[in-house]
Amino acid sequence: MSALRSLRLKPEAERRLRLGHSWVYANEFEGKLGALGLQAGQQVELITARGRSLGAAYVNPNVLIAGRLLHAPSDGFDVRAWLRQRIQGALAMRQRLGVAQAGRLIFGESDGLPGLVVDRYGPLLSAQLGTAGMAVLADEIADELRQINGVEALVWRNDAAGRELEGLPREVVVAFGEVVEPIWIEENGARFGISPISGQKTGWFFDQRDNRAALMPFVAGARVLDLFSYGGGWGVCSAAHGAHSALCVDSSGAALEAVQRNAKASGVGDRVSVLDADAFDACRQLRDAGERFDVVVVDPPAFIKRKKDAEAGTLAYRRINEAALKLVTDGGLIVSCSCSHHFSADALLDALNRAACALGVRLRVLRRLAQSADHPIHPGMPETEYLKGFLAEVRRP
Repeated sequence: MSALRSLRLKPEAERRLRLGHSWVYANEFEGKLGALGLQAGQQVELITARGRSLGAAYVNPNVLIAGRLLHAPSDGFDVRAWLRQRIQGALAMRQRLGVAQAGRLIFGESDGLPGLVVDRYGPLLSAQLGTAGMAVLADEIADELRQINGVEALVWRNDAAGRELEGLPREVVVAFGEVVEPIWIEENGARFGISPISGQKTGWFFDQRDNRAALMPFVAGARVLDLFSYGGGWGVCSAAHGAHSALCVDSSGAALEAVQRNAKASGVGDRVSVLDADAFDACRQLRDAGERFDVVVVDPPAFIKRKKDAEAGTLAYRRINEAALKLVTDGGLIVSCSCSHHFSADALLDALNRAACALGVRLRVLRRLAQSADHPIHPGMPETEYLKGFLAEVRRP
């Protein structure tokens, strides 16, 4: 590793890194990174306070998470060989899961590739470079991804807000191949048209696939309400599994157009309807109209994106669950989810329980929900576990 510049860490950083965490905060380096002439994304060698090598990393002296550990080699660091090994390892696991053609192929730190996310939709890959260190390797990453059997196109969905903190532009770029939207995939017995260029995130929320599958045995003959529906993952799948009807609620007209397109493609267009409204307002309108549903799904965007949002976000989770519970029939089900990393499963369950107690209804949790297996959790990095939820039965007095 003699070709890499060595940076010494303070003693407190070593223990976390040796337990598998890959982040190094700016105040854990000896000295000021900004005074060392380092470039954003530059590869370095991290050494402990005692002078032992921890391995290769990349750094960005301009952000709080100033370093990310990549590899602990014994005799040098070949970045291209490292990329190839990590990508092939991630793909092999997805093949075992049976999602190598449609699913998350690479999930950042959990796959040993911090800052890189890649989703696959058949012949197309939609990827995000979230850090300067990964952005430096964009061409090499594209070359490796091009080698995956059946891949014909790659879109860089580099439009996440976090890129600005890394000093990177927000942009959507086709790296290679041609992209014609929508790209169709099948999930849980339904068909969905994905928009990898114009859709949210990388185009689809594969992280809820396993949870949607867990709900399907309960939906036959049910009236289903899908709040924050996006493209109708919950609602359209429910209709495809025999639900009497599914109402998908979203404040995005484009998302609701996708719901109708997906429902038609899945052969359930006559049983899926849409409502263009804010979810809170929609719950109030439906309650005032005397509507009740056998299954209500609450799958909102993150209400807590930063720790300082915790108080307001906790209240929002309680309010939306209380509004949703008012619409559930006696003996019906609620699916309540959160994708806020800073909001634990216990906190979500507490919010759901408090909402139920405020209404005088009783809950029985039937299943805990988590992110799908193609979004693996790194045991040394709690930050990689973000999605949690509960499937619960609702009983009224």
